[in-house]
Amino acid sequence: MAVPEQLPGRGGFDETKQREAAWTPEAIRAALHLPHTFPGPYGDDGARVVRWPAAVLAVLTPHPEQGVSVLLTRRTPHLYHHPGQISFPGGRVEAGETPEQAALREAQEEVGLAPERVTILGALPAYVTVTGYRVTPLIAWSPAVGLLTPDPFEVAEVFFTPLDHFADPARYLRLSLTYAGQPRYYWAAPWRHYFIWGATAAMLRQLALRLAAYRAVESDPSAAARASGASSG
Repeated sequence: MAVPEQLPGRGGFDETKQREAAWTPEAIRAALHLPHTFPGPYGDDGARVVRWPAAVLAVLTPHPEQGVSVLLTRRTPHLYHHPGQISFPGGRVEAGETPEQAALREAQEEVGLAPERVTILGALPAYVTVTGYRVTPLIAWSPAVGLLTPDPFEVAEVFFTPLDHFADPARYLRLSLTYAGQPRYYWAAPWRHYFIWGATAAMLRQLALRLAAYRAVESDPSAAARASGASSG
């Protein structure tokens, strides 16, 4: 698995726009800790009663052609839960663990990302899945992820997507499907040939709302509430 510094660029972003929109760890941390809130229900449509705590690690890292990028994985098709879907590294919080410890452990187990290469910048609100997990999304920064060694049982692919693609709340689609005779609604954020949807897209959208609010506060402090928008879902 190549380190991101060696990966070919994807997404076709304008280089000048990338430089202007460059995200720093300090800016991302500030966005995650804005004082105003983002109210509204947050979770899968039809989510069950919460039974288990879980955590995922959304790793942001510089890419020489894409700018700051998000590390994502494609799950192997034989897995029982969410086969073939795009996700963050993560899993259940074991007894005695914090969400941060669980997310770092899972990232090391799934993709070979060493914990010492990662700094956690903050967290998004917990996301409740239809399967009964209460997932804490941790946002982390890695100046260089190094050589990754994905677990072939769980991970079919590791890839990097430009943060700028996901930082625009307007890119997210609200879609629906019929499950057990009932309509279900979910967020999606396609990128190239990857269809990113469900919990992963919803978490990325929550991050996008905070990044948009941060940009609004920088340009006009009174615009923070307007930038947060309707953040439910």
